[in-house]
This record gives sequence, structure tokens and C-alpha cells, in this order.
Amino acid sequence: MSRHLLHSALLLILLVVMCCNTAAEEQHSAGPQFEWKDAKSESGVTVASLGVPGLLKVGGHVFAVAEAQCKEAGVSFTGIASQLINKDTAQQKMELLKDPKDHTQFLEEDGSEEPKKKVDLSRPTTIVEGNDIYMLVGKYSHTAAVSDRNSGAADLGFLLVKGNVSDESGVVKGIHWKNNKDVSRVSFSEQTDLWTRLIGGGGSGIKTKNGTFVFPVEGTKKGEAEKDEKAVSLILYSSDNNLWTPSKAMSDGGCSDPSVVEWKDNQLMMMTACDDGRRRVYESGDKGESWTEALGTLSRVWGNKHEGPEKGVGSGFITATIVGDGDDNNRKVMLVTLPVYTEEVEDDNEKK
Repeated sequence: MSRHLLHSALLLILLVVMCCNTAAEEQHSAGPQFEWKDAKSESGVTVASLGVPGLLKVGGHVFAVAEAQCKEAGVSFTGIASQLINKDTAQQKMELLKDPKDHTQFLEEDGSEEPKKKVDLSRPTTIVEGNDIYMLVGKYSHTAAVSDRNSGAADLGFLLVKGNVSDESGVVKGIHWKNNKDVSRVSFSEQTDLWTRLIGGGGSGIKTKNGTFVFPVEGTKKGEAEKDEKAVSLILYSSDNNLWTPSKAMSDGGCSDPSVVEWKDNQLMMMTACDDGRRRVYESGDKGESWTEALGTLSRVWGNKHEGPEKGVGSGFITATIVGDGDDNNRKVMLVTLPVYTEEVEDDNEKK
């Protein structure tokens, strides 16, 4: 082959590679882009209520975080409300997020036609790593998995949102969600055809001692008749925050609102609220490949059935270490918060 023909062939190959790279970049940029908005800066936005509350400890600071039910022009959507708990707030009884609009942010699909699509941020479930906050929001559904990305639906499936604590002139202001690049759609490491719906458990997830991120989630299995559908609880985990795996095993049917802790090395414990009014606790040493109910120890110990939606108030489930005089005297404990109803009657149809 002559030198002229060789140079021509090399130029042709280079041109093909450049075109392929350009096409790949265009395809990547064609995915959904996001923009955070402050509710207080949007005159038409109102915050009707808060739900799924939780607490975050980032460094030496503690924040209250909740799902915010918002509305604009008759359209309902969800946002994230958060507030720093300072020393004054912690030492006296006072209402947090009293003016929720001042503390709420929501997410829009940037570039979508007016009015901008609001992104589903329901059931925020958080993990803290150092000064970074990872929040699982939204839900996985068959619709989200197969829907046309150019449709008018804002059902984007699970999103993993990353934030950190904003610090202005040495003064902590709040949680900073402004980095639009830190919003990514959750990818699954295996098929999720078993599920018609997965949603975060709310509250907190955990980072295990071996570095695995674990979120509690609840789901509805595919193939069940709608009238017979019962929620189950499971976990969603990842070692790199890129590919996520739903656990193969799950709780009994009718057990939802899960919370999860790591009790011993590689041992996870999951508490659920069940239809019978009991709190069932499950153990797993294999990342949810199998779950064993902790009968005789923790499971079904707590329960105070209340007429009506007894599962409407979630429970908290965390571990803590009480420091002793030396490492050998440290004591690991489990802390549980539960809704309790007394027999004191204020009105004919109400109980505390």
C-alpha cells in the first residue's frame, strides 16, 4: 500500500472514531437533566404537609429531613424539606419545619417544556458518608422502566441524589442539593421483572462495615391480583453506588415500612410494620439472600394495634455504642421508637 493510501485509510479511521464518540456524547447528554428549585422563591408553590421524617447527623451537625407534599397550579408533587437542629432547638421543645416552604427544595427536569416537569422525590431514604449525603427518592415501577423518555410523565424511577452541608463564612446553613450532576437514575444489576413497584422505606439506610450501601425498600410483586396485593419489605444494596441489587428474599406479605440496621459483622436486621399490628423483625447474614424472623427475641415483641391505619406512623430502628472506661467495656445497644396508643379517651372516637 502506498504512503498516500495509508494516510487516507488512517484519516478515514480517525474520522469514524470521532463521529462515534460525538454520537455517544450526544446520546449521553440526551438523558434527563435536572435543576433544583427553592420553594420559597416560587410564588405559586405551596407546601401542604410533611411526611416520612428522619434525622441526619453530618459531622457535628444534626438535621431534620422530611418529604414535602407541594402543589402548584393545582398539580401536586413532592419536595425535600430540611432544617438544621441547633443547640437552642435541641434543648427546648419546639416545632421543627414550622414554615416548611422556607426549608423546601424540589427538582425539575431542566429543558422540559413549560410548565417544567416536577420530579418525584417521594419517600426520601438517606445514608451519610463523611460529609456527603446520599438520598434514595422516587420509586421503581414497570411504567418507569419502559416509559418513553420524551413522554409527559415525570416517572423517572429511583433516583440517587447526593448532597452535602452548606457552609457560608463558617456558619452552617443547611443541606446543599445544588449540584445537578449529583442526580443519577438508579441502575439495577439484574432484572426486576418480579416487581410491579418498589419504593424507599423512608428514614435512614446504612453503610455496612465492609462499605456496602443498604437501603430498606418495600415492594409489590408482579402477577398478584390487584385486590390480593400485599406489600413486602426487602433491601436494595450496592458496593459502588453504580449498580444496585434488590435482595432475593423478603418479608412475609403485608409487612411494610421497613427500617434496617447492622447489628454484627455482616448481620442485617430489618424491622417491618405488619397488617396484624405487630412489628416483625428479620435477620440476614447474606445481604437478603434469605431472611429469618427473629422469633423469641425481637420479632412480634412490640405491637399496640390501633383501629384505623396502625401503620401510618413509622418506627425508628438504630444502633448506638455506649462508651465505657475502655474498649472492652463499650456496650452496643439497639434503640427503637414506636407509635403507642393509650386508653385515655379525649373524645368519644379518639385515643392518644
